[in-house]
Amino acid sequence: MIEKQVVKYLEGLRRRQPLPLRVKLWNGSTVALDDEPRVELRLNDAASARYFLKPSMSSLGEAFVEGHIDVDGDVREIVAIAEHLSRVGDEDQGRGKLPSWLARHTRKSDRKAIEYHYDVSNEFYSLWLDPRMVYSCAYFRTGDEDLETAQVQKLDHICRKLMLAPGQTLLDIGCGWGAMAIHAAKHYGVKAVGVTLSTNQYELARERVREAGLEDRVEIRLQDYRDVPGDASFDRISSIGMFEHVGLKNLRGYFDTVHRLLKPGGVAMNHGITSSDADNRSVGLGAGDFIDKYVFPDGELPHVSLAIRELSAAGLELTDAESLRRHYAKTLWFWSDGFERNVARLTALAGEKRARIWRVYLAGCAHAFTHGWINLYQLLAIKPRPGASGAESPLPLSREYMYGPR
Repeated sequence: MIEKQVVKYLEGLRRRQPLPLRVKLWNGSTVALDDEPRVELRLNDAASARYFLKPSMSSLGEAFVEGHIDVDGDVREIVAIAEHLSRVGDEDQGRGKLPSWLARHTRKSDRKAIEYHYDVSNEFYSLWLDPRMVYSCAYFRTGDEDLETAQVQKLDHICRKLMLAPGQTLLDIGCGWGAMAIHAAKHYGVKAVGVTLSTNQYELARERVREAGLEDRVEIRLQDYRDVPGDASFDRISSIGMFEHVGLKNLRGYFDTVHRLLKPGGVAMNHGITSSDADNRSVGLGAGDFIDKYVFPDGELPHVSLAIRELSAAGLELTDAESLRRHYAKTLWFWSDGFERNVARLTALAGEKRARIWRVYLAGCAHAFTHGWINLYQLLAIKPRPGASGAESPLPLSREYMYGPR
């Protein structure tokens, strides 16, 4: 019987590598993998055994999302136990799969993927993001900041890196709910254009621009970045948490577009998640498969070396690269904790299945950044301007300008 197989597997696991876990089978029997279990995992039906006997981060996440298992306990311990079970289940899964270079990433498929992820409801996101609804990695100068402070510091950090100044034009690719464009216009005096493929983001961002009294300086468009018209139209370009949606085979085209739209002597910032695997493999232990299936359809993460190669091939010059991996781990734990505090309301808004997806996703990504499975880099680049002295740069010789007094 399948019950006996599961019990035998669990008893063997306890002997080899005890875990602070109690497993309750659908027939009511329980097996503790430690003398003091702090997490309880319930197998709700016989079908759950197929997920559990050969576990991966993907199969365990799927079992939870589809209601075959339930889990009680601290979310950090739950994710750590899931990782441990996945490693025991199949040591060969650790590196993840090579990416598919056949992902189409057409304008239609990209818009559909963005709408799937972002058009849940604005209230859904507002319950666990900061008040500005900045859905990207925050920046912690000391590590003691609250989320709202750290997100403002991130926006300011990017504005300082870009050397924004009054009268400049800024394009924000993937503008979200408008936080970057509004911050840059309000505090640095630029004229900003933000583009997004999400209808919900577009509508709320425009509303926030009106409320801030910045309609003369900020324009929000429901537009694909590839369709932004003109050549050499912007002094500065920011792309924050967007290029994960581009696709590996489209990175060159993405940076070509940035190069086309940037004025000679202009500065661009690409802030995005990267794979820690030099071969651009997905997040290991099946976590990448779960994200692709349930969270970010068609999402692909390049290693930072590939991003830099394609950026350079497009004619941009890399001037600075900063890893914010530890910052994103802290950000994601803030988000995960906020989600857990509001899980009842979020479930009412989005439904049981989608709420479960997000609980797995946020805590799992926080764990992944904490342990270095994935990274995040801010890549600062210029479009050199030919001059009498050679290829001229608008940036100072040192990085001191990024970290001056605030």
